[in-house]
Amino acid sequence: MIISDNWQDYEILEAAEGEKVERWGKYILRRPDPQAIWKLERPLTKKVDAYYHRSREGGGHWEFFSKMPERWTVSVDGLSFYVRPTGFKHTGLFPEQAANWSFIRNHCKEDMKVLNLFAYTGGATLAALSGGADAVHVDASKGMVAWAKENVELSGLSDRFVRYIVDDCEKFVQREIRRGNKYDGIIMDPPSYGRGPGGEMWKLENKIFDFVKLCTEVLSDNPKFFIINSYTTGLQPTVLDNMLKLTVMKKFGGTCTADEIGLPVRSDGIVLPCGATARWECKK
Repeated sequence: MIISDNWQDYEILEAAEGEKVERWGKYILRRPDPQAIWKLERPLTKKVDAYYHRSREGGGHWEFFSKMPERWTVSVDGLSFYVRPTGFKHTGLFPEQAANWSFIRNHCKEDMKVLNLFAYTGGATLAALSGGADAVHVDASKGMVAWAKENVELSGLSDRFVRYIVDDCEKFVQREIRRGNKYDGIIMDPPSYGRGPGGEMWKLENKIFDFVKLCTEVLSDNPKFFIINSYTTGLQPTVLDNMLKLTVMKKFGGTCTADEIGLPVRSDGIVLPCGATARWECKK
């Protein structure tokens, strides 16, 4: 398993019975996590600043127990992010991805172009920029793209070249193929389900292989890396690995690796699984 254990501003304090207790900077949040199915001999702490209650009808709401700012910042490896409790239990950041951010930064350099698809609030975009690359950041949510731009500014990376695109990722890639634009690295963090700005439907299992194959057409003649993340329980790391081998590796050679990705739980010395990731990289 790939474990993101380089955080100082974030940690999982406890996890059990479908929930986790996390420290985000100086604030403690408790929210659902379907992977934490085990039980502990003690109950999870109730001494938190905010607790997300899931509704039986879907969705849920935050209950606040202390005065908190609308948003605050957390940092890792020189990258800084605004976080806040959103209406869908999320905070605007997936901290397990810090391991991938390190990989991206180490594989980037000046004169490289990186495409970040389903780019959310820009963790991978910041990593590419901090490594010296130019970036194109694509997400269907105007609000998330604006949030990403703020994170770039917060991290002191505004002097780097980045294009922010609000668009359906598949349609954007199709246009890039017609325009002849190429990229040296691609990152994609697709949702299980979603809609584009024009109502385009996305279901991961039905779309992902064809989309990865399509993306090979915007890779440069000598690409450096390709990363896929998945939070869909049914897609094991080997599934992602197979897709990269049948598309990117088949076309460009190189090597593929895939594994679970997770975060340590401080209280019990265990690891909370947070999905899967697969990486293709060029031959050394």
